[in-house]
Amino acid sequence: MASMSLALAGLLVVVASLAHLACIVIGARAYRFMGAGERMARAVEAGKLKPTLITLVIGSVLLFWALYAFSGAGLVPRLPLTELALCLISAVFLARAIAFPWLRPSFPENSTTFWLVSSGICLVIGLLYAVGVAALWLAR
Repeated sequence: MASMSLALAGLLVVVASLAHLACIVIGARAYRFMGAGERMARAVEAGKLKPTLITLVIGSVLLFWALYAFSGAGLVPRLPLTELALCLISAVFLARAIAFPWLRPSFPENSTTFWLVSSGICLVIGLLYAVGVAALWLAR
């Protein structure tokens, strides 16, 4: 159970990371499509570096978190503090999923669709990490 949950979580996080990185490659149109807001899309069109850096950091962190999921699933060598990292990653995804009503006012440009879809995705991924790490603990 742990390996399946964590492998699926890792796969979904890789897809999320690639979606973020695709925004950098495609440009403002992708930022708009993904619901990042008009201000972010206009900054991309103006050649500002900030949107690219923010997106690159998010995409990189997601890839790192996917690596931990794959580590917990036994698909890659065990990383340091794997179980602790999986707990923290799960908590971040679950907090992001639940906290969107409080986060939304800080990012008024993001669409309602963005908040609902991204929060739903975060909820599913957070639960997969939680189930996976719980299964690891039970397997001890």
